[in-house]
Amino acid sequence: MFLQAHVAAFLRRHPPGRRLNIGFSGGLDSTVLLHLLAGLRGEFGFHLAAVHVHHGLSPLADAWVEHCRRQCAELEVSLRVAHVAVSRAGQGLEAAAREARYRVFAGLEGDALALAHQRDDQAETVLLQLLRGAGMKGLAAMPEERELGSLRLLRPLLDVPRAEIMAYARARGLSWVDDASNADTALRRNATRHLLMPLLENLFPGAANTLARAAAQFAECADLLDALARQDDPDIATAEGLALARLAELDAARAGNLLRHYLQLRGVPLRRERLREALAQILEARADAQPVVDFGAASLRRFQGRVALVKNAPAPLAQAWHWRGEAELDLGAAGGLSFTPVKGRGVRLPGQAVVRLRTGGEKLRPATDKEGRRPARTLKNLLREAEVPPWLRERLPLIYVEDRLAWAAEIGADAAFQAGPDAAGWLISWRKPE
Repeated sequence: MFLQAHVAAFLRRHPPGRRLNIGFSGGLDSTVLLHLLAGLRGEFGFHLAAVHVHHGLSPLADAWVEHCRRQCAELEVSLRVAHVAVSRAGQGLEAAAREARYRVFAGLEGDALALAHQRDDQAETVLLQLLRGAGMKGLAAMPEERELGSLRLLRPLLDVPRAEIMAYARARGLSWVDDASNADTALRRNATRHLLMPLLENLFPGAANTLARAAAQFAECADLLDALARQDDPDIATAEGLALARLAELDAARAGNLLRHYLQLRGVPLRRERLREALAQILEARADAQPVVDFGAASLRRFQGRVALVKNAPAPLAQAWHWRGEAELDLGAAGGLSFTPVKGRGVRLPGQAVVRLRTGGEKLRPATDKEGRRPARTLKNLLREAEVPPWLRERLPLIYVEDRLAWAAEIGADAAFQAGPDAAGWLISWRKPE
């Protein structure tokens, strides 16, 4: 009764909604959690559905599916089997399988997903993260609840020792599958479980419980650091970038924490050393410099007193797009253009025009010079005056009419192509690349 009461108390703290999924591998932990949740359906009024991820890594994988089918049928729980292809792509097999599994989980329909991680898993995760040199967020290990896609991910057994789960299963005669790969100590998680944790428990009785408690303390510290970052910049979640002056006036620890939180909110977690390097590059560069800190998928750029994270999109091909009067024109990596017909304003265009990307050396006479008294100016200077960020200038679309530049994104029409009071024109807007 202890475990059932424990999970019931958890569900009162974290209501599962009307549709609860469970990740069901068929192993000991998920078998016990399935059994417990099935018994609580009546009390909490949720529909329970199981999902089994078939990784295709074991010759017994099909047999495990049949086992899961039988278990779910006995408990009258629907089962979905999701087949995935595990692509290592430069990472370990464990990480690749986990990534494939969580892609399935994130796409599930329902209100919540329950996973069977328990206290010993939590302790192992803290130890592994510590040895990897993780920051406070990593050391916080696994939370009881977090968002996953449109679902809430719940871990009802996170503070229950493996021994209690085993005792529950044996007392009720439950059956489960054993994955032989879990005994392979060539894998770090297994080596930690079978070699390192027993040694620690021998030297420091209760080590697993202590490490699991430490995860909660690390989580509190991580939350405090996030709160401090929000205090240092209240607009950090929505701002296009951080104010350089604000970073410069903070001490090194708080500036690093502010930059860490800004990057983390945008999916770029950094280790402490790399964070320090990035901060130094941004703050110590010359005032007129435009430093770039490359993180692979994105780069940190400095411009006009702000520091912004910019996605590293592939360079657009040097090609031309033909516009023939359509409302939308897709430019691939350069974004897109929208055309709205108007009268008495906008750009005067014939039935067709050509769109090319900026290559350099272009000139344009701004539409404000309607009498053409001033010479055409370089697009480079016009963009600088308009404070267009350099990373947008690289993908700037230009519209040509018979090889004459008629319009430039972020600048507007050339004076010769500005629609007169009674003339038909086009309002053109640029959908910028991400």
